Amino acid sequence: MNVLIAEDDVFIREGLKDLLEAEGYTCILAEDGEVALRIFNPQAVDLVLLDIMMPKKDGYSVCREIRRQDEDIPVIFITAKSEEIDQVLGLELGADDYIMKPFGTREVVARIRAVTRRSIKQRCASKAENCEVDNRFVMGDLEITPDELRAQRKSAGGELVTMELSLRDINILRLLADNPGKVISRDEVFNACWGRDYLPSSRTLDQHISKLRKVVEIDSKAPKIISTVHGVGYRFEG
Repeated sequence: MNVLIAEDDVFIREGLKDLLEAEGYTCILAEDGEVALRIFNPQAVDLVLLDIMMPKKDGYSVCREIRRQDEDIPVIFITAKSEEIDQVLGLELGADDYIMKPFGTREVVARIRAVTRRSIKQRCASKAENCEVDNRFVMGDLEITPDELRAQRKSAGGELVTMELSLRDINILRLLADNPGKVISRDEVFNACWGRDYLPSSRTLDQHISKLRKVVEIDSKAPKIISTVHGVGYRFEG
């Protein structure tokens, strides 16, 4: 998914870019409202993050113009303002959510994932003929639902346990699930889940796989979903 980040503070802008790219999003950056509108293309942007107080055109003005072009694209406002009138105005303009400055990474990720889920469901509801009726897939005792960015399994006590996943997590799991028993090289994982333009880093991949194992494995030290084939890559036995 492509995310347009319109934020005049370079540190916040780059910080959001790094955070969202780690989640698996592709980021398009704009330093002010005019640049954001010049860049915006309903066919190429799936989600918009808008700072409210920007030079040249503020976030409200940008949101109005975006809504004229596309009524459904998710918009999240980034703001240091907490007055109720600002939130009411934003909601009237069709904002899907707010991120208040200063914000923590967990809050941003949670809000982005929530809006992404709603966006996927909305697109599938409006274009049912182009969407899979059920795109869930199973890896061992784990059932993954991409549209919800979630996985589930039953605990030893029979209770259903839900795990939150990122877009990149889903892509990695699907790549392995589609090739049971096959060793997927590190380069193949990077190309499929980070993109061919991404400069590979062993540390990046190792850290991501380690974090993903802690989420989806019953015992991350004895993985059943993502096995390491040392010196080569990863495998799902199936």
